[in-house]
Amino acid sequence: MILRVEKLKKTFGGLTAVNDVSFDLMEGELSSIIGPNGAGKTTLFNLLTGHIRPDEGRILFKERDITGFQPDRVCRQGIGRSFQRTNIFPKLTVFENVQVAILSIRRKSRSLFSTASRMLVGETMEILESIGLAEKRNVTAGLLAHGDQRLLEIGITLGTNPELVFLDEPTAGMSPEESWKAVELVQRLARERNLTLLFIEHDMEVVFGISEKVRVMHLGSILAEGTPEAVRADEEVQRIYLAEET
Repeated sequence: MILRVEKLKKTFGGLTAVNDVSFDLMEGELSSIIGPNGAGKTTLFNLLTGHIRPDEGRILFKERDITGFQPDRVCRQGIGRSFQRTNIFPKLTVFENVQVAILSIRRKSRSLFSTASRMLVGETMEILESIGLAEKRNVTAGLLAHGDQRLLEIGITLGTNPELVFLDEPTAGMSPEESWKAVELVQRLARERNLTLLFIEHDMEVVFGISEKVRVMHLGSILAEGTPEAVRADEEVQRIYLAEET
């Protein structure tokens, strides 16, 4: 087991966004979280990655309690995260985006503007090769097509050398062709780098196509979890969520 979540709760005013959420992630697991808009999925990711602090509950990563750690400290433990909205440095090149991530996790960011051009070139290019953007390394990131920007964000996440990665709607805004390219990339990276992946996704073809386990959130709680086949067959899940997707 790489991650244990115990009875997490987060309330904003009178709204309970995450309510008594508990689950375990096994090392190497590739799983997803689905649910209607407003179910609490992104809030849960924000709790797990230190962007907000839970009101109750604990988060244990590799048996270490990381509850309340700030995002940079969470990242240094070996946890990476992409965001629902593309989060890149649009004025830097593709190469520099990934290089900055590697430098930051190695605490060399202060040297960025003096010696960065000579630092960690091999590591940066290896990641760009793995995500298929090596030939675009000198392109300004903000000029990339949307699909390539999403791939670059995955590359930035890999630059922090994570063991566990949270992906928030990695195929959002992509064409079907781009979506499956991203899916194949995620599967390959998980296998090659021994990553544990948990992703939020609305595309049910993607969810049921690659997930080993699916968790369904509703009104801030885990409604169901299990294999894709078990979740698809769950009558309560069908009533509350899957029927809305058809």
